Amino acid sequence: MSLPTAVHRETRLRGAAVIGLGVGEQHARAYCDAPGWRLKWLVDLDPERARQVQLRLGNGAVADGPEILWADPEVQVVSIASRDADHADQVLAGLRGGKHLFVEKPLCRTLEELERIERAWEAAGRPVLMSNLVLRAAPLYRWAADAVADGRLGKIYAFDGDYLYGRLEKITEGWRGREADYSVMAGGGVHLVDWMLSVFGEAPVSVAAFGNRISTEGTSFRHNDYAAALYRFPSGAVGRITANFGSVQPHQHAVRIYGTRGTLISDDRGVRLFDSRDPERPPQRIEAAPLPAGKGALIPAFLEQAERPASAAAQALREFQLIRVCVAADRALASGRMEALSK
Repeated sequence: MSLPTAVHRETRLRGAAVIGLGVGEQHARAYCDAPGWRLKWLVDLDPERARQVQLRLGNGAVADGPEILWADPEVQVVSIASRDADHADQVLAGLRGGKHLFVEKPLCRTLEELERIERAWEAAGRPVLMSNLVLRAAPLYRWAADAVADGRLGKIYAFDGDYLYGRLEKITEGWRGREADYSVMAGGGVHLVDWMLSVFGEAPVSVAAFGNRISTEGTSFRHNDYAAALYRFPSGAVGRITANFGSVQPHQHAVRIYGTRGTLISDDRGVRLFDSRDPERPPQRIEAAPLPAGKGALIPAFLEQAERPASAAAQALREFQLIRVCVAADRALASGRMEALSK
């Protein structure tokens, strides 16, 4: 009697697939660990890499390309962890195939791509669409959200976020250096833009931006390796974000949230909360990790939404706004003028 029961349970497992097996391997591991789900397909530009991931995981079959995923009725969710330039076309294909999608940042790179995705998402019935902004799963991100919500910091008037990449070889020697229009803001600074938007709870009205490629001068990398954006919000608050891919230090994020009652700082010295201007009063140490447990930490929340997609529209709308805010910084940097953001 137990064998038919086991077979019945197996047929009820939902299917997942992953495109791109660099960071995507962590997505695949998360699907393997998710109750009620099974990893069905693995896709990578390098078939041997896909086979090695399959051997390490003991799950999934290697597909020659993503086309088989879109047509497979047993696959409900797909992770897109390919190169940035491929995201938009693969998102569009996934939406046409009726899949829920978990996409590595950035969701897409231009307003034109975003508008196509928005139309396809509506036409597909608003499936789950989430971008892997992993800091959302960090304990500090959640602690800060609570501190802002309960007024512990007072009225928030400024947010500073520095994305300090510290991996110069990845843009001078890896695929990023071969992209026609790679953006350090969309490819890295987006994490802190997302945090800034969460803290302020409103969209900016304008942005000015500046950048340079001093750190990569003389290399094959043709784009800005440093970008700084200054956002103005309707409340009068100001956000400053830098994407610093040439920084000479280990990879990290530095965040400062300024309120009328307190200042929260997170950097390589730890997380501190200042609630006084008295130089004799030390800050409170906050024991909340600034990083999540792994790159697949948001997959459980994504799968929960995929099981109840009717309430997931707000998530996709959040991702669309984030792209608009990042693209505005790139446009301001290219034009040398302040860029207005439409409401």
